[in-house]
Amino acid sequence: MAVFGVLAAVMGVVGLLAPDVLLRVTGFAPAAEPRGEGDHTLVFVTASSMAALNMGVYYVLAALADWRAFFRWTVPFRLLTCTVFTLAVIGGRAPAGFLGVGLWEGAGALATAAALCRERRGARRREQEPAGAPSA
Repeated sequence: MAVFGVLAAVMGVVGLLAPDVLLRVTGFAPAAEPRGEGDHTLVFVTASSMAALNMGVYYVLAALADWRAFFRWTVPFRLLTCTVFTLAVIGGRAPAGFLGVGLWEGAGALATAAALCRERRGARRREQEPAGAPSA
């Protein structure tokens, strides 16, 4: 959670300070200069970068607070994000480089789900151990 949060926050800051860098990293062409009338690329980059910065901070704070419910909530929504971003690439709405963003979300969701399951199994085993038994 903390690693994802820091990376999301960093990408948000990059998008706010250097939007063309963020566009290139995610597989989009840099915004044209001068911008044509009706080109709202920077508005969308600013909005998504601010959202990423906020989300990154939320994730770091949740990790510091060890907020397990938040961790669980992220799994289905990150899988949904993976699906939507992947379909955007397949459907031609986004460049192939954007697939990395979707895969990052999917991998993060699966890693979070695996860690939560492992923790839950460990807690059940500890509950089943007889009192005073040495722990493995």
